Amino acid sequence: MTRFDVLKAIAPLIRDHLVICNIGSPSQELHLLDDQDSNFYMLGTMGLSSSIGLGLALAQDKTVVSIDGDGSVLTNLGTLPTIANNVADNFVLLVIDNGSYGSTGDQPTYAGQKTSLAALAQASGCETVVECPAEEITDVLQTALGSGKMTVIICKCASGNATAPVITMDPVVIRDRFMKAVAST
Repeated sequence: MTRFDVLKAIAPLIRDHLVICNIGSPSQELHLLDDQDSNFYMLGTMGLSSSIGLGLALAQDKTVVSIDGDGSVLTNLGTLPTIANNVADNFVLLVIDNGSYGSTGDQPTYAGQKTSLAALAQASGCETVVECPAEEITDVLQTALGSGKMTVIICKCASGNATAPVITMDPVVIRDRFMKAVAST
């Protein structure tokens, strides 16, 4: 399974939650699969999906799912200790670990080599960390969403991007419709 397959599998599970999606290909793929007002597509700022997701979870009570990539988490390793030390039990960080910088040409990341993001999250102090193969993601995510505990999921999948169009929606429109979704009850 590739990241696109993972997103396709989880789209029905995240539809009723606030979603912060990593830049580039992940956002384009999720937008193609299941565009929702409650999806915030990152069009820049590599490495900040998890940080923005945590901040949003801390600021309100709705469940927040942050979809990040291994390359992005590696560019912002400070996010893992920040998440561990600012527990938000309405927050799920899903790192889709395809071992590559998918949006910039599939160059290999260290997570695809010797570095374990699950071990880094645990060493940072994250209490509930689950690593799973892509084939198990729906069960793992469903459990995390029902647990009422902050959870970090490292989903291992194959590298590769789907052919998805660039998101042409104006960033202000993405922001405004997402803010309305956050404000709605």
